[in-house]
Amino acid sequence: MWREIGDRETGRILPNSFTNRVKSSRIRTLQLSNNKDIVSAHRGAINSLQVDLTEERYLLSGSSDASAAVYDVQRATDYEGGGVIAKHRCLFAVDKKHEHGHKYAISSAIWYPIDTGLFITSSYDHYIKVWDTNSTQVVVNFKMPGKVHRAAMSSLATSHMLIAAGTEDVQVRLCDIGSGAFAHTLSGHRDGVMTLEWSTSSEWVLVTGGCDGAIRFWDIRRAGCFLVLDQSQTQLGRRLPIRTCSTMNTDSESRNLSPKSRTPQRRSIRKSEKQSLLDRTSAKGLVRQRLHPGMLSSQDHATAHYGAITGLKITEDGMYLLSAGSDSRIRLWDIESGCNTLVNFETMRLQTSKAIQLATSRDSALAFVPCMTAVKAFDFWSGKTYLTLCAHYEYVNCCWFSSQDQVSPVSSAFSLCKMLNCSDHTYGFKTLTHRYYKIRLCHHCVYNSKTLTCYFCTA
Repeated sequence: MWREIGDRETGRILPNSFTNRVKSSRIRTLQLSNNKDIVSAHRGAINSLQVDLTEERYLLSGSSDASAAVYDVQRATDYEGGGVIAKHRCLFAVDKKHEHGHKYAISSAIWYPIDTGLFITSSYDHYIKVWDTNSTQVVVNFKMPGKVHRAAMSSLATSHMLIAAGTEDVQVRLCDIGSGAFAHTLSGHRDGVMTLEWSTSSEWVLVTGGCDGAIRFWDIRRAGCFLVLDQSQTQLGRRLPIRTCSTMNTDSESRNLSPKSRTPQRRSIRKSEKQSLLDRTSAKGLVRQRLHPGMLSSQDHATAHYGAITGLKITEDGMYLLSAGSDSRIRLWDIESGCNTLVNFETMRLQTSKAIQLATSRDSALAFVPCMTAVKAFDFWSGKTYLTLCAHYEYVNCCWFSSQDQVSPVSSAFSLCKMLNCSDHTYGFKTLTHRYYKIRLCHHCVYNSKTLTCYFCTA
């Protein structure tokens, strides 16, 4: 660390490279935090996690016991162990006892992108609720036709307040908070929509993944989807930068095409268009009605995975898409070309019965994937396992990466109601209280206090 600081002072390395080195070194030393605890208010599996996008201070969680809770991850509520261990208890929680609470499991809980005055929850009870954070009352209520698997809002939206909802129905519905009604529906999937994600480069582009194995891109201003990802269309690795691509294209065109050879090509294209129109003419002399591009894309049955799409995550720059499927495969897609980059991620096991929440680092160098009882960090372009966070003793459903908080860059939730923070400093052991018994956590192991045996190593 001091070597990088010295190189930065002398000007040997640039500011961007210095920050990247510091971030990579911090991520490389991620371990379970020993001085920070988030005391969970849930009694069921935690299905969703999100830190607010404005201050990156408040953590929102949704659980299968139909409860949602908010935590302050920067300011502790109390301290234990002589002020060493900071306890973060929930600021408030809404559950079944609330007069407007959900009846069944909450599938997703998200913040309103502009501020923390509102948050949205979706549930298996066919409802999407918009809550006022200060009064903990429901502001808007949306009745959906089936179980809601995932809900999302665009972080870039300035001209609309739409909630995209993926349900067990084949249609994706857009709910308008301003009017309290459905804006319109997006039809194209042949089975329920398991997960969806808004683009990080355009407020109008929505990406959906269905149980039919298809990933579709939608422009909500137009009818039909404009892109369907196909796993058979591939490209090797990342694409070239824009400048190099433009120079290569102009050089090749100037060499191969002369001004005289361009005009016959245009004429031949026009002739081919006329010929195609004549071919489509029936015996009665009538031309068949041409389908809208959106309708043509809806008839495209290409698949991105051999099974349901369980997770989607777009990088911060909006250039690449990370997808997870029930076939226990992770694929990286180039959004501009719509091709599979053929990055071979190492063998893993993923949950197949429910959607999982993926996370990526800000520089799009690492992908955090919940793999059964662990969270694995994969290198984006080699697919190798960069880091494995082993502290859970049940399936991990979701994870969230925060680069602002230096104490808890990664938060993950699992089925027995414990939210664990990972830090880059670990000292000794730590004891967490479970409702059945106590467990002790070392650097990468879980001990049972009754039998004093480790579940992950022989220590």
